[in-house]
Amino acid sequence: MSDFHIDAQRVRTNFSHAAGTYEQHDALQREVQQLLLERLDFYLQQPEHVIDVGAGTGRGSALLKKRYNKAQVIAMDVALPMLRTAKSHASWLKPFARVCGEATSLPLPDHSVDVLHSNLCFQWIDDLPALFGECVRVLKPGGMLLFSTFGPDTLRELRAAWASVDQHSHVSRFLDMHDLGDAMITAGLRDPVLDVDRFTLTYSEPKALLRELKGLGATHADRGRERGLTGKRHFQAMLAAYEAMRVDSRIPATWEVVTAHAWGPAPGQSRRAKGGGEIASFSIDSLRGSRRR
Repeated sequence: MSDFHIDAQRVRTNFSHAAGTYEQHDALQREVQQLLLERLDFYLQQPEHVIDVGAGTGRGSALLKKRYNKAQVIAMDVALPMLRTAKSHASWLKPFARVCGEATSLPLPDHSVDVLHSNLCFQWIDDLPALFGECVRVLKPGGMLLFSTFGPDTLRELRAAWASVDQHSHVSRFLDMHDLGDAMITAGLRDPVLDVDRFTLTYSEPKALLRELKGLGATHADRGRERGLTGKRHFQAMLAAYEAMRVDSRIPATWEVVTAHAWGPAPGQSRRAKGGGEIASFSIDSLRGSRRR
């Protein structure tokens, strides 16, 4: 993972610009959302506090509020324009709060969250120890983390088309399921379960896929991307290479989707620290009366 670096400011800018067009292109996001909601069947409690991290335009937040009407649901996103758009999904009868914040620095108290939900957001974060460390910090013991993210096979056709033209970075890279699972265990999350599904969406032409990516805000955000404008000849050569992949008169695009859930650790459960040691956390209340005079 050492060469996996995301430009966080670029991510925020991309999604801010896409706030008005996102829901015109989010068919896959809605499909994956249903996979996540099915995992909530494993959560048998009635939550008080539910957080939707990377909430985007708030469709998922509204579904969480519908499922847990008595819970406080908070839609959180780094892109303020997305949260402004999300207001349209918060009804008077089923309102949810909207907070601008980052997944690696959640503006929430320790052990305050029953369910932490995130649909197709974590792929834009390169610091997995910070990400899952925050999840552990804010989850109540036994609280549920459930999320989806893209795997490395995502957009493999577009990546191959660009690779046939030059050796520059043109398509965002995504982490393997095993990297995610290792990071979850290292952070102290309990009993992680990860699954992979592959979706193939088809388009009339390669440009239609590129328009969709731009409309979603899911454009290239690696720090190592080529910063200059791509020449017209290079771009046309990429399109021609992609055209050669046409199947049944349609252009395919693969999306590898990882879905996962895990549980907040019990009080005092140790977790691995950088450098190989372990960190154990205890509430102050649990230590009261144990000191000998």
